[in-house]
Amino acid sequence: MTEFFPDIPTIPFEGVDSDKPLSFKYYDPDKMIGGRTMKDFLRFSVAYWHTYQGSGHDPFGLGTAVRPWDRASDSMERARLRLEAHFELSRKLGLPFFCFHDHDLAPEGKTLKESNQNLDKIVALMADRMKSTDLKVLWGTANLFSHPRYLHGAATSCQAHSFAYAAAQVKKALEITRELGGANYVFWGGREGYDTLLNTDMKFELDNLARFLEMASDYAREIGFDGQLLIEPKPKEPTKHQYDFDAATVIGFLSEYGLTDRFKLNIEANHATLAGHTFQHELHLARIHKMLGSIDANQGDLLLGWDTDQFPTGLSEAVTAMLEVIKNGGLFSGGINFDAKVRRGSCEDIDLFYGHIAGMDTFARGLEIAWRILETGRLDRMLSERYASYASGIGREIIMGNAGFRELENFILQNGEVTLTSGKQEMLESLINQTIR
Repeated sequence: MTEFFPDIPTIPFEGVDSDKPLSFKYYDPDKMIGGRTMKDFLRFSVAYWHTYQGSGHDPFGLGTAVRPWDRASDSMERARLRLEAHFELSRKLGLPFFCFHDHDLAPEGKTLKESNQNLDKIVALMADRMKSTDLKVLWGTANLFSHPRYLHGAATSCQAHSFAYAAAQVKKALEITRELGGANYVFWGGREGYDTLLNTDMKFELDNLARFLEMASDYAREIGFDGQLLIEPKPKEPTKHQYDFDAATVIGFLSEYGLTDRFKLNIEANHATLAGHTFQHELHLARIHKMLGSIDANQGDLLLGWDTDQFPTGLSEAVTAMLEVIKNGGLFSGGINFDAKVRRGSCEDIDLFYGHIAGMDTFARGLEIAWRILETGRLDRMLSERYASYASGIGREIIMGNAGFRELENFILQNGEVTLTSGKQEMLESLINQTIR
């Protein structure tokens, strides 16, 4: 068996006083937080695509990293070596889960039959290796955006042939996700949207997207896949107007087509940024609608206008994200998947470890800080105080449905102008800094 990272040991937890880059400073998998270990609470996952197929290329330049598993000339041999590297990296980092697109695992063939045969061979190897490890599939998905056949979208394509091909791909991806014991299955539109309404029947395309998702849900049930189905919102890139723009858009779509009982959301930090929202906003919106399923953890660069998928190192953002996860009661079958890639200049194999260590430590520390904030009860008390006027008097009458416009007008005539109260935003934002220790 080939070893790809012979000089890298199993990454230990050494605490904040350690000066060793190859160690965790905050992520202690066995540490208890709210009755659960950090490992069980955070449910970290490696993204098969960025980690093993990312070469460092960007819109303006070729890749800078040639990984050892990419040096084989045969595409199926590269897939096999990639699998070996995956198990080694996951074991050394202590990552309990991984996520994949269908053709991250095995190369696409010249025909659907050949593509499926390639997948069957690699999935058989994957399943066999998984028997001797604790590594599990967080979610699987199908790549319905890279191939030219999806020029005009997949489920929303103007060509029925493309719709059918996408269905065939998702059928197979659902089957292999079930075969590998996946906890979830994700739908990411990619090219489900439009560039101009001059050639687009939007209502027809939205109807077709709903038909596609219903077919997929029915087939998942038919084959006994009982994992959670997830939709991942993303705005713009690569399509100018995407139908899965943000959490609110997706929730509205699912509600319109009666699909809210079948799907939840997989929220990505960088997608929130591109939609003009904060990560916490998207998580919060999903949570209050009981639609928060899983997380893609990364961060974008506010100075760049595309999905840079950087490893998350922003502590404040991690804290506010974990506030939502804790209030959600955890992520249940979901987890925190590092949909992130090392920077183009980080071209050495060891950088894959540095990136994951940074992300895992960031969310581990964010979890601890968020837990301490919520334990004090200060946020809940201040929230209750801010809305206290609805607990009695005219506010209570509004909530109970006992007051209409006439009653409210009479209230104002009798009580006069509103007395302003502070939202105390700066004080609340400083609470996070006060809790960091």
